[in-house]
Amino acid sequence: MTINTGAPVVVGVDGSAAALDAVRVAAREAEYRQRPLRVVHAFIWPLTGAPLTPVPGAPVTAGLRNQAERYVAEAVDEARKVFPELRVAGVVVDGAPTPVLLDEAREAALMVLGHRGLGGFAGLLLGSVTVQVSARAQCPVLVVRGEPRTDGPVVVGVDGSELSTEAIGFAFEEAARRDAPLVAVHAWLYPTPVGPGDILPLVYDLDAFGAEEERLLAESLAGFAERYPQVPVRHRLVRGSPGRVLVDESKGAQLVVVGAHGHGALGGLLLGSVSHAVLHHAHCPLVVVRHPRSS
Repeated sequence: MTINTGAPVVVGVDGSAAALDAVRVAAREAEYRQRPLRVVHAFIWPLTGAPLTPVPGAPVTAGLRNQAERYVAEAVDEARKVFPELRVAGVVVDGAPTPVLLDEAREAALMVLGHRGLGGFAGLLLGSVTVQVSARAQCPVLVVRGEPRTDGPVVVGVDGSELSTEAIGFAFEEAARRDAPLVAVHAWLYPTPVGPGDILPLVYDLDAFGAEEERLLAESLAGFAERYPQVPVRHRLVRGSPGRVLVDESKGAQLVVVGAHGHGALGGLLLGSVSHAVLHHAHCPLVVVRHPRSS
């Protein structure tokens, strides 16, 4: 996927405190990238047939539609408090959150979501919306959780898959932009199958497989390290649960970057135990990269 140079950073809002946290992070990301910020509220109520205008005798500012517009206006104001010169636009889009956000992601440079919220984004991280958007969005998705920080490294999960390569590229770009070191993490429990139907040995040499995993990690990073010589890189090869390892690494990080799908240790990232561990327990913002991209 090639991202248009004018593509905005998009942030989903719902009037919750978590959404405003996401707006502040999104404003910073837009400023970093010199891109506009687009604030979006998915307005699901027209699909239910609920009355959208004020009931008779209520103030003219009442009603679900007016409430949705207030959510957006508040978020736009919050973004401008952070960066007064930032180009910010807000919009209320009729529809359910997942399809609205996926449609917005088609033309976005980055999607930013809070880890929980109200209304249309209820249980955002713990429910289906973030999982579906992260797994299917045509742009990187940044989930804001933990306390955003400007120190510490950028951490990237590496497993040798195509999307892992995309995540590495995104992580190097972010580390260079933030003037931060990069920690590349490859966690493994067992030898990695090399193809469909591959049969793994019941007994294997841990030292030999460890050396092979180290080679995979080094080769995955080689081209990017040459492209970004200003970024200090530390390799972390760990025999253990990838979800637990990445959560541990997130404690001192300012950002964790992973591919949406992979194989081996990071396989099924959004659908299995790694998803549960990282998306639910990371101590810093998390970026999920699904599609091949170039900036």
